[in-house]
Amino acid sequence: MKRVIVAQSTLAPQALAELKEWLGITTAQEDATLAALILAALESCEGFTGTLPIECECEELLPVSSQWMRIESRPVHAITAVEAIPADGPRVTLETGAYAIEFAADGAGLVRIVDPGLATRVAVRFTAGLAPDWTALPDGLRHSVVRLAAYHYRQREGDAGQAHPPAAVAALWRPWRRLRLA
Repeated sequence: MKRVIVAQSTLAPQALAELKEWLGITTAQEDATLAALILAALESCEGFTGTLPIECECEELLPVSSQWMRIESRPVHAITAVEAIPADGPRVTLETGAYAIEFAADGAGLVRIVDPGLATRVAVRFTAGLAPDWTALPDGLRHSVVRLAAYHYRQREGDAGQAHPPAAVAALWRPWRRLRLA
């Protein structure tokens, strides 16, 4: 899987305000740094839970297959386009009848290629995310992202040898973690 975020949702001002309140910062001097830490914490949240926290438009490259293929990012809300990628030449948008889509109960999007043409891979464009924006994110996830960003802010010049994420953050993420049996 190779995922690209095509259109990232904008970081809500409330996210920065919550982090600044947690840290006791009242000036705007470090807003850019704090916003970057929130985005990094959201990425860590996705890595730990297997769930994209805030909705955005993404694209994954998949091999051509007549079998059902899972989109790894979750939860998928809509599959908006499937493009054929031939070995030589530009991408071509597949007609609706050239592929099939389904949505699994676990939030996965499924794609099956019926008529790939000359394609060796396909690019699947979709919308995924647990919440449409920061304010709709469940309280535990929102709080854990703030705590992780604050932790990184405080550790920026300290000892980097401690466990990541901190136990308090991991505890808040555990109920959202997707596990798979191998």
